[in-house]
Amino acid sequence: MVSPVRACPFCSAPSKTLSEQVSDASALLEVTWESAKDAQQTDVGSTTFRILKVIKQAKDEFSVNDLITLPRYRPGEKTDRYLLFGNAAGTELDWQPPVAASQSLVEYLQNAPKPNLPYRERLPYFMGYLENSETPISDDAYGEFANAPYEEITPLSSKMPREKLREWLVDPKVSPSRLGLYGLMMGLSGNDEDRQLMEKKILEPNTDFRLGIDGVMGGYLLLAKEPGLEVLERTKLADKQAPFSETYAAMQALRFMWQYGNETISPKRLRKSMELLLTRPELADLVIADLARWKDWEVVPLLITKFEDPEFGIPSIRRAIVRFMIYCAKDAQEVKNQPASESKLTPEELAQVQALGQQAEEWLKKLEETDPGLIRDARRFLLIK
Repeated sequence: MVSPVRACPFCSAPSKTLSEQVSDASALLEVTWESAKDAQQTDVGSTTFRILKVIKQAKDEFSVNDLITLPRYRPGEKTDRYLLFGNAAGTELDWQPPVAASQSLVEYLQNAPKPNLPYRERLPYFMGYLENSETPISDDAYGEFANAPYEEITPLSSKMPREKLREWLVDPKVSPSRLGLYGLMMGLSGNDEDRQLMEKKILEPNTDFRLGIDGVMGGYLLLAKEPGLEVLERTKLADKQAPFSETYAAMQALRFMWQYGNETISPKRLRKSMELLLTRPELADLVIADLARWKDWEVVPLLITKFEDPEFGIPSIRRAIVRFMIYCAKDAQEVKNQPASESKLTPEELAQVQALGQQAEEWLKKLEETDPGLIRDARRFLLIK
């Protein structure tokens, strides 16, 4: 019912890294700004660069000191250095916007592991550049982690810079967009002292949206386990005075633990935590969808009651409840038809699933008689058929 996450769960949207751009490029030149022609009316102008170094080319068409002119006026000085990436476009090269290049950036790229190597062999190199003083380098190193599947990050726990992570998590100068990754890394590599630091960070009084705090919460749960879950329940999930953004971040942490926690916290315990949010109409449709994915059929009676509650009479919530019942009835039927030798349920659990599935099916039949349009609308976007 849900597609696996193919990148860091708490990182910003992945983008093409510089190493990937180098690999994809047909030509890569290190150049200096030479001159520029200003734009005139419909003419966008042009900029001329002098080649300092030919790092890569598909055929011998560029040499040191050659001049190359690109469309668009770009002011500069002759000491300004850039990297030019040229991608094959038929018989020509499609030049990407120049990338400002220091000697450090050039060396960083030249020494970087090739993109075709496994992540666990590549990421240790980029780990050393996550907070590099040059933004293009640190952004690119972060991008390497943002693109990496979680399963490829976890084996590197012993190599993670724990002391630096502690500093970065509390340093106001660190970009908030990085905190999700750093919180996750701390959860994989930290100790009880780090757990306390993360808990303090999570519990800071704050009414503003905190980018990355979901990753800090996820890493915290990896370290703190069920006692940490109790902290989040008390302060973020059950407390209706908690800011919506903080509650939603805790919800994201629960999702992370369900998918990646390897039962560090039991599935049953995670379900009970998520159920706390069924009292929040502003989150109910998302929560119900998660509980359906998690096969938390025990809430069937509660959702039947919620369906009649005017506070939860929002169309999206009503559709979510209907879909939940459809999933429950379908799962109960599949469990019933499954050979006993293949079932992971005890006889008591099996009987409970079938009873709840029957209750859900009967409820759906009654609703079909009174509101067939709602049943039809709910079925339109089912993730299972």
